[in-house]
Amino acid sequence: MEVSNVVPDPRQPLTLLYQTVDLVAINKPHGLLVHRSPIASDASEFAVQLLRDQLGQRVYPVHRLDRKTGGVLLFALTEAMNSVMQQQFAEGTVDKTYLAIVRGYTDDEQVIDYPLRRDDGVVQDAVTALKTLQRAEIPLPFGKHATSRYSLVELKPTTGRMHQLRKHMAHILHPIIGDRPHGCNKQNKLFLDQFAMNTMLLHASRIQFTHPQTGEPIVITAPVQAEFSRMLTTLFSGYDSAILQV
Repeated sequence: MEVSNVVPDPRQPLTLLYQTVDLVAINKPHGLLVHRSPIASDASEFAVQLLRDQLGQRVYPVHRLDRKTGGVLLFALTEAMNSVMQQQFAEGTVDKTYLAIVRGYTDDEQVIDYPLRRDDGVVQDAVTALKTLQRAEIPLPFGKHATSRYSLVELKPTTGRMHQLRKHMAHILHPIIGDRPHGCNKQNKLFLDQFAMNTMLLHASRIQFTHPQTGEPIVITAPVQAEFSRMLTTLFSGYDSAILQV
């Protein structure tokens, strides 16, 4: 079985989820950087570049997704809209929803209120609301256990700290599958060996905001991508796809 963790072919167009004269949203593939970064010198393709070439105009990412995270990524098409939308994200008025597959059985619902330290030492408040959508126990031995348990969770961050969801899930001992360095390396190796899977199973499934010019509520959703879908089928046999319509 071939490992599926490659950066998307730049010859293939990005999937557009929403487009107006001043905004456009894509379903960012896992493994694709938003923009050039000195800490990822191995990358040669970036969402900003690919979308610019696809649309034939300049684009402005108004927020960020980790390289390993897939899902809704919003761009402005003018400098003015970029400024206004960045302000909305900074003020926390954009509602964001993520899906993740994590190790173990999570609580039905939980608020993770755990401050995070930046690289420069500054400690920032960080809050994430968790809701468990489905649980699974599969006959796959791991360590001293005869089976393995996993949960499909919905995550809603009310703050926007770097790697917040990844760090919060590691903090409550339910790391996201495929996460490095915050996840469980033994679980990641298990998924690589058993399922030929090394994608991080974190997906930005939905954003909601008020259009700055029209005042209209905008909701943009992104379907999960191939590897996330494969792991849902593999781990959660008979899972209810309706629960992903968040």
